[in-house]
Amino acid sequence: MEISEVRVKMVANKDDRLKAFCSMTLDNAFVIRDVKVIEGTGGLFVAMPSRKMSDHCEKCGGKNHLRAKYCNNCGTSLSENRARQDARGRIKLHADIAHPINAQCRKNIQEAIVAAFEEELKRSEQPDYKPVELDDYDYDTDTPETT
Repeated sequence: MEISEVRVKMVANKDDRLKAFCSMTLDNAFVIRDVKVIEGTGGLFVAMPSRKMSDHCEKCGGKNHLRAKYCNNCGTSLSENRARQDARGRIKLHADIAHPINAQCRKNIQEAIVAAFEEELKRSEQPDYKPVELDDYDYDTDTPETT
């Protein structure tokens, strides 16, 4: 697998731990969006795209985030201990949408994204800097459409 492109969109709030959103292209064929660069206690790290975990109200079946105290649909009070815990006993509130399955892949992704972030950070200091757009990929238009 080759990381063929990384695009970095800097976050405006300099005091926040979240430093940037990225998109990563693999083998010039597959894009992963919403990869985050976060400032941790040990330096920068990469967080893969994730979604909030949810469950359903026992009374009405309405969908609710695991931190919700009341049902979004019917207003019923929800149990506080609805979230599953991971192997370390921490509450699991998010699930990865895409993620590496081994340490070497994670290392390759982390190194490529942090390097691209540092390059974008240097470019952002220039007076004529224009932020990168993450949503302007050119898609192959020669493929037949399916209906």
